[in-house]
Amino acid sequence: MTTVVFLKLLALFAIVALGWVAGRLRWLGENDPARTLSSAAFYIFIPALLFRTTARIDFRTLPFGTLAAFFVPVMLMMLAIYAWQRRGNRERRLPAAAPSVRAITASFGNTVQIGVPMVTALWGEAGLTIHIAIISLHALTLLSVLTALVEIDLARERREGGHPDTHLLATVGKTARNTIIHPVVLPVLAGLLWNVLLPPIPAIADEILLMLSQAVVPLCLVLIGMALAYYGVKGAAKGAVVLSVLKLLALPAVVLLVGHWGMGLGGLPLAVIVMAAAMPVGSNALIFSQRYEAMEAETTAAIVFSTFAFVLTAPLWLAVLSFWLSPMSPR
Repeated sequence: MTTVVFLKLLALFAIVALGWVAGRLRWLGENDPARTLSSAAFYIFIPALLFRTTARIDFRTLPFGTLAAFFVPVMLMMLAIYAWQRRGNRERRLPAAAPSVRAITASFGNTVQIGVPMVTALWGEAGLTIHIAIISLHALTLLSVLTALVEIDLARERREGGHPDTHLLATVGKTARNTIIHPVVLPVLAGLLWNVLLPPIPAIADEILLMLSQAVVPLCLVLIGMALAYYGVKGAAKGAVVLSVLKLLALPAVVLLVGHWGMGLGGLPLAVIVMAAAMPVGSNALIFSQRYEAMEAETTAAIVFSTFAFVLTAPLWLAVLSFWLSPMSPR
């Protein structure tokens, strides 16, 4: 664990603590300000971030082999967790969105606030170039797929519950519309279309989008603290620990095995994708859970637990990588 990353973790915990104090003392009101802030993030700030990111991707420079070695195992594990949770969801009587929320919690990492300084400190520009390529597609792939799955599950729940609009074609049409006209998927699609069909974003529009995007990180961290104050961890600790173990240990192990033996990756690229997979749970998981009003306490606890545990698991994975792989050039 480098000093830069350790200080970054301390800063994250300090902002989360500030959110917890704001929640406990009801600085923002007595109703439910956390859900209002979550809606602002989901409908304003995150769409700006996603649109700007996808509209600015230079697909010609992306290391597609390395990206496949990261996203293929991550997507497979995410879908496996979703299927596992989906299978037993009825017996546990959890919300229809619970399988998708748990899947995103166990697979979506904090690649920006923690990942960027760690990769920069360890491997400099060479490693950061690969890591930024992962970030550019991270939300686009994982959130888009799980948004489609959760909308299908909600549509199925409506049909089984005797909702008046239960005709198959109507259900399919509504599910497709809810999936596309969505604050995650729509800005991604719009950004991709802009990227392919239109010139670069005008300077003034890009500056506006940048300013909106910069609000995502502090807002999400404050929301984590407020969610802790409102929900606590009572009754959610066990599930949060399981999700944290999946995220911190199982996911990077799968990426390491598939990336190395399945796709022949080695050296610095493999090290970067393994550490990207080893990041603690990202704050977008909480925004996703609050959007669908499912498993908020468990998701919040998983973010906090995994971030604390990352202090121990990060050196572990770095030791594994340094022992197993050929020497990697430090910064």
